[in-house]
Amino acid sequence: MSENREPHVAKFVYDFTEGNKDLKDLLGGKGANLAEMTNLGLPVPPGFTITTEACKVYLDSGEEPAALRDEVSAHLDALEQRMGKKLGQADDPLLVSVRSGAKFSMPGMMDTVLNIGLSDASVQGLAQQAGDERFAWDSYRRLIQMFGKTVLGVDGDLFEEALEKAKETKGVAVDTELAAADLKKLVTTFKKIVKKEAGRDFPQDPREQMDLAIKAVFDSWNGDRAKLYRRQERIPHDLGTAVNVCSMVFGNLGPDSGTGVAFTRDPASGHQGVYGDYLQNAQGEDVVAGIRNTVPLAELEQIDKKSYDQLMQIMETLENHYKDLCDIEFTIERGRLWMLQTRVGKRTAGAAFRIATQLVDQGLIDETEALQRVTGAQLAQLMFPRFDETAKAGQVARGIAASPGAAVGKAVFDSYTAVKWSRSGEKVILVRRETNPDDLDGMIAAEGILTSRGGKTSHAAVVARGMGKTCVCGAEELEVDTKRRRMTVPGGHVVEEGDVISIDGSSGKVYLGEVPVVPSPVVEYFEGRMHPGADDADELVEAVHRMMAFADRKRRLRVRANADNAEDALRARRFGAQGIGLCRTEHMFLGDRRELVERLILADTEAEREASLKALLPLQKKDFVELFEAMDGLPVTIRLLDPPLHEFLPDITELSVRVALAESRQEPHENELRLLQAVHRLHEQNPMLGLRGVRLGLVIPGLFTMQVRAIAEAAAERKAAKGDPRAEIMIPLVGTVQELEIVRDEADQVVADVEAATGTSLKLAIGTMIELPRAALTAGQIAEAAEFFSFGTNDLTQTVWGFSRDDVEASFFTAYLEKGIFGVSPFETIDKDGVGSLVKAAAEAGRRTRPDLKLGVCGEHGGDPESVHFFHEVGLDYVSCSPFRIPVARLEAGRAATQSTGSDHR
Repeated sequence: MSENREPHVAKFVYDFTEGNKDLKDLLGGKGANLAEMTNLGLPVPPGFTITTEACKVYLDSGEEPAALRDEVSAHLDALEQRMGKKLGQADDPLLVSVRSGAKFSMPGMMDTVLNIGLSDASVQGLAQQAGDERFAWDSYRRLIQMFGKTVLGVDGDLFEEALEKAKETKGVAVDTELAAADLKKLVTTFKKIVKKEAGRDFPQDPREQMDLAIKAVFDSWNGDRAKLYRRQERIPHDLGTAVNVCSMVFGNLGPDSGTGVAFTRDPASGHQGVYGDYLQNAQGEDVVAGIRNTVPLAELEQIDKKSYDQLMQIMETLENHYKDLCDIEFTIERGRLWMLQTRVGKRTAGAAFRIATQLVDQGLIDETEALQRVTGAQLAQLMFPRFDETAKAGQVARGIAASPGAAVGKAVFDSYTAVKWSRSGEKVILVRRETNPDDLDGMIAAEGILTSRGGKTSHAAVVARGMGKTCVCGAEELEVDTKRRRMTVPGGHVVEEGDVISIDGSSGKVYLGEVPVVPSPVVEYFEGRMHPGADDADELVEAVHRMMAFADRKRRLRVRANADNAEDALRARRFGAQGIGLCRTEHMFLGDRRELVERLILADTEAEREASLKALLPLQKKDFVELFEAMDGLPVTIRLLDPPLHEFLPDITELSVRVALAESRQEPHENELRLLQAVHRLHEQNPMLGLRGVRLGLVIPGLFTMQVRAIAEAAAERKAAKGDPRAEIMIPLVGTVQELEIVRDEADQVVADVEAATGTSLKLAIGTMIELPRAALTAGQIAEAAEFFSFGTNDLTQTVWGFSRDDVEASFFTAYLEKGIFGVSPFETIDKDGVGSLVKAAAEAGRRTRPDLKLGVCGEHGGDPESVHFFHEVGLDYVSCSPFRIPVARLEAGRAATQSTGSDHR
């Protein structure tokens, strides 16, 4: 609260000569950089900054700090003495701008008011001072318009409509063609709008104008658009904004004046050159508003060579000083250049990588700093194919952007058709209401997956990301009818099976017809199909290659892959995986083997059970031999069967209908009836918390021992072939050490039997997943029986929060994000305070028991950039993620190891 905050603050206002670029927390980005440019001796209009602390006091209490008015008055007096004129004086007025400036750039999200100090009395003095009556009245109408909208809450369209009417009356196209008399009339009209809409006159007291504008900027921190922007950019809500009061310089004084923006490098490509825009006879908002066409910055050389040469010199000074791409705002007032703002410029993902390596080559930064200039999110953008933005496309729906990329294909509505058509050379998009494990073959065959239900962590989304497959989920506008093999889009148009559609997994957009796709050279590089070269694409590849090499040299965390077959394992290895952190064996039991699993579950006798296990053993062994061969010399962590039993059994409703029909027709149905009875017997209200994981291995005799035997025999076979298999066996869903001890004893006996039978020494590490709160809380005990922990953060998040991952994103997560309860979904980025604290505590407790305990994570968070930093901080040994996220994890692991609190390139 304000009464606690105020006494600790020495001052609330800083002159531009007092600050520097490192005071962004206090002065905001704009104020800190204005101070820095002032310190560098660059031409900055004099002014002062009201700190973020003053804003926080105001937002906490609803009142400005008691000391603020006196401090502002003192700095205003000093500014007036320096400028030789007083704010709003009649004969020669000092005018100021009041501009927002938070720590992080929030372009257009908060408020600015220019030309403060103009009034009915001072407008004539400004006209005399400038020798330009039109300029003075133009400045006055701008003030009333901005002040009315920003400070008094008047609908901005009313001013725009009045301006358009004035141009129509005059018969002109642009506002620069309005004469002084026209603008004088417009001022009268604008003041009437203010009086009617705000219920008060436009204030004539210049100090009142300034004070009200300062409050308006404070208030804009909590405006709807600012809050929404902060949520999207994940900027903390408690930072507050600084306010910059700056003496006005005017770009609208005629053809020898103007305003512009400049970049020290191209923010789109990163290339060096002259980039920016300039607009003659204009103020800054004219450039942003786009009311007149700008000219390329290079043309300023012909318009005003002196100012151009000075600007080029200043740009070089700023880039060398900030050691980065700088974004600059400037104004030329009658041939004199003024710098209004600079900041580290935003850039595209490709530009970020190019610029980082260029600056290393120029000796401006080292490799450690270069890693802070790029992010895993930027790398992910570069890896996925994308639609050609210049193409015309008809968007028909929008869902959740679940897995990035661009996919085009014929719509199909079941997995069988997807596989069949794909084998015939057709590109298909699998369209479902929602997917389940039965759809795996179709998902693999498809170019992309589209569902009308589900969120970013639904089955479709998780599996698609694991495969690097484009996916759009939760497109609720679509009516998917799988039986009739069609979907209806908004407007009533029906997409039949075989019709071409396009989906954008980066935006969630769904299109009818084919949208051209642009491939990613970065993926081709990771796949080994592209090498650094000379053209633009290869230049980007070279930059990515170098940054990845930096990261790999710096990082401590190893990066493994979540991979369930040899093909994924080989891809992961090409992408830089240092082993497999999670092989989900349940995916091996689908398809042709499903019937064998069904028989195992339904077995009434030990003989039937043994027969099923005997049939499954060689199939499992073959899986593991292929996996060990693909990952030869690297660790492979195999999770024993985990999913609930219902995933291997027929749908209870469909089966009931089949039995009922057979009975009504008096047809034989003994097998279906037996199956239905078993399904009823095994039915669970909440199967994700039921008979699965280690519980399954304890209840179905021989299931886990069959899998362990397959692993051991596969390892022995690879060793006999001079291979180097490094298998690790992971027991899922353990909640107590006793469960792990029982399974471990059985596993150790099986491994010993295989060693004796093959004459091979096998070193198979046995560990567990920590995915239940109780396991995390008793990790010290569990470590007595485990050689490694792998944190299953997907299920740990579900059980800590009490969320059903497949349901909550679609039902209420949007509301939680909008209300600020979440900054981001806890299934996307680790919840450090809750789930993260359990991970940290379990890691520490486990290593107290077993100092050499290996620690990893294999949930979706393993490939999330922010989460990777957390796992580095808590001392894990590795993260494991889907193959296509491996480069992202490698890069972020390098960044985590070299994290510098001084770097910030939002």
